[in-house]
Amino acid sequence: MIRLRVLELLESQGKTKYWLYKQLGMSYQNFNNMVQNKTQSIRYENIETICRLLGCTPNELFEITDE
Repeated sequence: MIRLRVLELLESQGKTKYWLYKQLGMSYQNFNNMVQNKTQSIRYENIETICRLLGCTPNELFEITDE
């Protein structure tokens, strides 16, 4: 399973989930499902925006787990 590491990256940078939510301009339900890994797809533009905001690469944003 591929897992999004947004919450870990936010915590390491001292930023909040609310801060990222406001930057992305998504509906809260879609945003929360995305960061809680309860979605089946993520738009490329959202991946790019998250990477730019957090100063990370897609490799740092995602991890593969055995779940």
